[in-house]
Amino acid sequence: MADYFETGHEQEKLVLVAVSLDNDDMTDRSLDELEELARTAGGETVGRIIQNREAFSAATYIGKGKIEEVKDMIAETGATGIVCDDELSPAQMNNLEEALDTKVMDRTMLILDIFAKHASSNEGKLQVELAQLKYRSSRLIGSRSSMSRVTYGIGMRGPGEKKLEVDRRLIRNRISLLKAELEEVDRTRDVTRALRGRNAVPVIAIVGYTNAGKSTLLNYLTDAGILEADMLFATLDPTTRNMKLESGQEILLTDTVGFIRKLPHHLIDAFRSTLEEAKYADVILHVIDASDSEADEKMHVVYKTLEKLGVRDKPVIAVFNKQDKLLAPESVKDLRADRSVRISAKTGAGVDKLLEAVEELLKEKKTDFEGTVPYTAAGLLQQVRRSGQLVAEEYREDGIFIKAYVPADVYGRLCK
Repeated sequence: MADYFETGHEQEKLVLVAVSLDNDDMTDRSLDELEELARTAGGETVGRIIQNREAFSAATYIGKGKIEEVKDMIAETGATGIVCDDELSPAQMNNLEEALDTKVMDRTMLILDIFAKHASSNEGKLQVELAQLKYRSSRLIGSRSSMSRVTYGIGMRGPGEKKLEVDRRLIRNRISLLKAELEEVDRTRDVTRALRGRNAVPVIAIVGYTNAGKSTLLNYLTDAGILEADMLFATLDPTTRNMKLESGQEILLTDTVGFIRKLPHHLIDAFRSTLEEAKYADVILHVIDASDSEADEKMHVVYKTLEKLGVRDKPVIAVFNKQDKLLAPESVKDLRADRSVRISAKTGAGVDKLLEAVEELLKEKKTDFEGTVPYTAAGLLQQVRRSGQLVAEEYREDGIFIKAYVPADVYGRLCK
């Protein structure tokens, strides 16, 4: 795999370009996010252009008149490239590069670049390279001319230029090798999940829009030591930590990759096994930035992404985070959630209520057991403590009398 690299060149100046199909302010908001993506990737936004159209231009994304406007803005601002807010086809990218004589990127390329920059584990790097190669393999011919002009900067991380200069056969071979390596990682992950299931320790998956505060929450609860930064996709690699609830119930908390508008399908495919941690969870914590004026829309993006991953019928706790940043009570609500709590992962305010909600939902999934466990099977009590809630225990002549709430499989063992 090619090494990731940083360049010592000057910060790239970028013009953001978008097409609005609905004449609403959603395009402006999407460009705000694109600007944040550009900043995270190391670029500086020097201009923005939006064109209202009924449909994207199949040849150039934007119309001819707008191309001239973009060309003028590039000259005025000294921009070194443009970023389009949608994924471009190879033809659109090639035609825009020829028309503007500058570096052309799209939203997908920018997100892939950030993932390449932030991936740290071996699995994360494999997933990013696979996504990049799938994306770039269809653009080898169309982007070759521009890549000969531009050899550094945003969009060049990861496999890099030399990967684009090899033929399609070698690219396909590399993709096959990456898939084989990731399949081995998936098998290991499946074994880990199976062990969790046998141990009957509930899994709590933390999901949410990127930069909602998932890592901050996991750090507060478990001292996980994950990077916390006010930027998009600050952390990519999933982290799982063990913790005990007040009742003594053990749980596993697992973080997931943040979601975003127009998350590239290449990334969803590559990171599917990681994102699917939510699919196998017992409870989902949906972390929401309560201070964000777009919180309602971003909640919708999260649920749509979960649906794509096949995550359905899971108990959800809506965690309205960043209460410390609110100037007034938020009005947004999550009507799909089973519980809602308001917290500040930064200060810890409200986290006790969150843990109580987790306990309540886990308790609803357990069976009430009252009976005597023979001393010869006393080891079962440890499983009760790990995966259930031991309410009372009394040592008697014929065994240990207990009252407890336990998962179905532990209940079956106790009743034997």
